[in-house]
Amino acid sequence: MENSIVKVEHLSHRYHIHWAIEDINFEIKEKGVLGLLGSNGAGKSTTMNIICGVLNQTEGEVYLNGYSLRENPIEAKRHIGFLPQKPPLYPDITVEEYLTYCAHLRLMQTKDIPEAVKRAMERCDITHFRNRMISNLSGGYQQRVGIAQAIVHNPSFVVLDEPTNGLDPNQIVEIRRLIKEIATDHAVLLSTHILSEVQATCNNIQMIEQGKLVFSGSMDDFNNYVAPSSLLVRFEAAPSLQTLEAIEDVDAVEQIDRYSYRLRFDASKEISERIVQLSVTNAWQLCEIQLERLALDTIFAQLSGKKFNCKK
Repeated sequence: MENSIVKVEHLSHRYHIHWAIEDINFEIKEKGVLGLLGSNGAGKSTTMNIICGVLNQTEGEVYLNGYSLRENPIEAKRHIGFLPQKPPLYPDITVEEYLTYCAHLRLMQTKDIPEAVKRAMERCDITHFRNRMISNLSGGYQQRVGIAQAIVHNPSFVVLDEPTNGLDPNQIVEIRRLIKEIATDHAVLLSTHILSEVQATCNNIQMIEQGKLVFSGSMDDFNNYVAPSSLLVRFEAAPSLQTLEAIEDVDAVEQIDRYSYRLRFDASKEISERIVQLSVTNAWQLCEIQLERLALDTIFAQLSGKKFNCKK
């Protein structure tokens, strides 16, 4: 427990008779970005709100740096920074005034607040706007202020809920870069339903669907979760389509151009070596062979459809 920044054990929550999440388990032991992925209504917000102490769970435990959120909420919450999907900004005060106020809310010692506010503004590159009213900032800079309030007290764990929602492409790139920078000093939980967001930002993924954890692993694990079922091949002396279709365990063949084909096969079979051997025997002059991975959105759809189960 003492080695974990965050530990979630058997977390479940029920709204009346409906279970929003059931038996969620995961642990964060190091800095970096963990993606909490799932479609809208999957249970991400419920999970985040419980972890941040906004909502009391029906069952299970959450520990922050060893402190139980249920038994010792004030001490546990000292280690959390939270940016909700709609940043809790006050438009009619300046950036510096707002961050100072947020630092007081985090029960920081008064003597430490000016330096903490300065550090957060520098980290989020908003120092030059310190005396500007928040209402006069662009959406991208308002989001930076929101992130700054989440880190002003230097928590070990930062939770960001859809942090790029509503931003333009340039602002999205800037916020992603900022999140990665913050993750060098903090463990970050990034909630999103956008696959490109996870791919661009996260080291590891927890995926929730219909209230249950259906995937837990690294980005590479996620990419490779579903076994490839097609093979791209290119020959200098290509055989006929019918010849390739007759190969054992090949289910279908698609001709891409004069020399290239896509071979579809049973994912449980390994046919690459067979193709290589047949090419040598028949002088097909194989010059390229490549397993074709499923696109991220295809894997997401399959996991969402409960075709696969997470190994716990």
